[in-house]
Amino acid sequence: MEATATIRDIAIIVVAIGSLFVYVMIAVLVWQVWRLTKYVQTEVKPVLDDAKETLATVKGTTAFISENVVAPTARTTGQIAGARRTLQVLAQGIWPGNGRTPPPATGA
Repeated sequence: MEATATIRDIAIIVVAIGSLFVYVMIAVLVWQVWRLTKYVQTEVKPVLDDAKETLATVKGTTAFISENVVAPTARTTGQIAGARRTLQVLAQGIWPGNGRTPPPATGA
């Protein structure tokens, strides 16, 4: 009986040491999570703020380009297309065949 009691006592000691090791590892994990949280607050947040500022600059640049380049170009293109169509309609009254030149005559 004394041998089983010794084995039992050794098993209890091994389990206690294993439990102690697990508790220490949990404490280390909690400490690492705390450090990661502080790192994110001090290092990553400023980077995100800079990214937001850059995005705002890009939005402003896009609005500027849209107002000063794209809109005038579209307006001018529309005016040119309108003038071209107007000339086509006026040409229909002058030249027969919807403003197109007649096909070349074939020698038949």
